[in-house]
Amino acid sequence: MTDDDRTPPPTDPRARTTGGTASEPGVPRDVGSGNAATAAPGVGAGGRRRVLPVLATVLAGVLVLGALVAPTDVADLTPAAFLRIPVEGLVAVALLLVLPPRPRRIVAVALGALLGLVLVLKLADLGFSTVLDRPFDLVADWAFLGAGAEFLAESYGRPAQVGAVAVAVVAVVAVPVLVTLSMRRLARLLGEHRLVGARTAAAFAAAWVVCAVLGAHIVPGLPVAADTVAAGVWDRTRQVNAGLHDQERLTDQLAGDPFHDAPGDQLLTGLRGKDVLVAFVESYGRVAVEDPELAPEVDAALDEGTRQLAAAGYGSRSAFLTSSTTGGGSWLAHATLMSGIRADNQLRYTNLVRSDRLTLNGAFKRAGWRTSLVMPALTRAWPEADFFAPDRVYGAEDLGYRGPTFSFSSPPDQFTLEAFQRAERGPGHAPVMAEIPLLSSHIPWSPVPKLVDWDDLGDGSVFTGTNHADRADEGTRGAYRNSVVYSLRTLVSYVQRYGDENLVLVFLGDHQPARAITGAGAGRDVPITVVAKDPAVLGQIAGWGWQDGLNPAPDAPVWPMESFRDRFLRAFGPQSRTHS
Repeated sequence: MTDDDRTPPPTDPRARTTGGTASEPGVPRDVGSGNAATAAPGVGAGGRRRVLPVLATVLAGVLVLGALVAPTDVADLTPAAFLRIPVEGLVAVALLLVLPPRPRRIVAVALGALLGLVLVLKLADLGFSTVLDRPFDLVADWAFLGAGAEFLAESYGRPAQVGAVAVAVVAVVAVPVLVTLSMRRLARLLGEHRLVGARTAAAFAAAWVVCAVLGAHIVPGLPVAADTVAAGVWDRTRQVNAGLHDQERLTDQLAGDPFHDAPGDQLLTGLRGKDVLVAFVESYGRVAVEDPELAPEVDAALDEGTRQLAAAGYGSRSAFLTSSTTGGGSWLAHATLMSGIRADNQLRYTNLVRSDRLTLNGAFKRAGWRTSLVMPALTRAWPEADFFAPDRVYGAEDLGYRGPTFSFSSPPDQFTLEAFQRAERGPGHAPVMAEIPLLSSHIPWSPVPKLVDWDDLGDGSVFTGTNHADRADEGTRGAYRNSVVYSLRTLVSYVQRYGDENLVLVFLGDHQPARAITGAGAGRDVPITVVAKDPAVLGQIAGWGWQDGLNPAPDAPVWPMESFRDRFLRAFGPQSRTHS
């Protein structure tokens, strides 16, 4: 082997001779020689060794900054939202600067772990704000995680459920670990460059004070002088305290129930002999009747329905209720309407359904009605049903549906109503009060079938092949609109087919749809309508001031959903003339 074939070690002075070989210092090498080829990788590797630590530090800084200033509402999630100065970061830097090396490492790990948990909660807040338009409740919302997993399985299949759960678990573990490692790296950097770190922190501290005094904002509602973590911890503390004392507040509310001990012969006297059907139309919110893109078709369906029912002798009155939830959590709205107690989280719901509160269903039962719950997506035991005092609960299997499933793995609304009709309103039946959620307008707003002749419904096989229609041209909002229109037309058709002097239909939305449909700041209002052929029924609610027809105008009355039970019981009770 010759000297020209040998690459000198870095300590060999010949290696530092520009352009030379080991045997001939200073003499340019042939650019095509093997030595040039073997030297290049060493230079590239050295460059990477210098760049990678810098890149890791930058990424660590970005992750920590993101954890400190990331918003908790998806509406605020823009790049500009991260252009803020976190006061908690300045305090952490000051603390790490004054600590000796060993305590600095320990504190950095502790701060990193805590900040990692903060980021996990922020991610949960972002997810909840996307769907439910509110932050994650640390005490009350754990049940929503199971409900979400169940929804994925029923709407998208078991693989989607398993994949989503796996991603969530990995994120919960990985995020705190990565933030902790990032804090350690930044703390070590501060220890190595204390003077630069102190000057930089002082400059940002001065900028924070100036921005705080001036009230500077880049994104409305998000001050540049940020205290996101401190404010978040304070909010969480209050949230936890409220959750821990929820039972006490509920007990106080339950104690004031004026109908708790009312005898049956003093309840609902204005509806004797009537069949009362309370139908919740899934995700039927104010946005459906007012949004410029959605309302034209929905309003047309409601207005047409008003004319059709009027021609058949029915009157109707409509208004709005403010739901206890939005985007999901239908059971919260059901419990709120029926109990007259606001159930806006799972903890309150759990405490409520364990109480002896008289529900609207229970009032009907006490007054002599047969009561039923028709639950087209119920596939498992549901012990909470006892709270609603049903004589019979109809789950998915009880309906006898043998056709294809649609949204939320449920039968079409038309079949659900037909199954109820067969089971509860046959010839010679006793007066019945039924609560029925209609799920054709449930997210993910799958294609809906066309209405068929009621005589052709059979076991639902008539819908075979209609649950895979192409919705590519309508988009998510269009699919939502079409599903709501379908549900509303189905209700009108049911009244036309099976209505009589003794039918009273109350239909309403349970909550607004997800934010993907409503946009930000849409509120929680849902339409509600009472339909009856007997004019005496509508006469007893004349004092409510509700508007004629199925379609409430924007200025229609708005009530809290939890006020409906008491108003309804008073309107149709013995003192209806003075209390309606």
